Amino acid sequence: MSLTASTVIIILLSLLATVGVYFSVRFGLVILRVQDSIEESLDVLDERYESISKVLEIPLFYDSPEIRKVVEDIRATRESILVIANSLGASIDDDINTDEEEEIDDEEN
Repeated sequence: MSLTASTVIIILLSLLATVGVYFSVRFGLVILRVQDSIEESLDVLDERYESISKVLEIPLFYDSPEIRKVVEDIRATRESILVIANSLGASIDDDINTDEEEEIDDEEN
């Protein structure tokens, strides 16, 4: 039983379609993780923004507790931005590391 050219082409196209679907689904999952991380990060930044806005409505004096609160909020916002960057970077790094591990496993087999 010999394979005709059309059968070989159909098999190759089926394999290519399967690989394409796999990577499309995987890419979609990465996008969903990044979206969740961004939404959480924006919620944190929104809370800090509201806190700073409330303090800014009060007349400030140089050494007042309000000024200390603003400075603390600015520091917390800076830390939040760092957490956001680490969160986004971690999800991307995890995906890259997974790809590299799969390539190594494929090479060993």
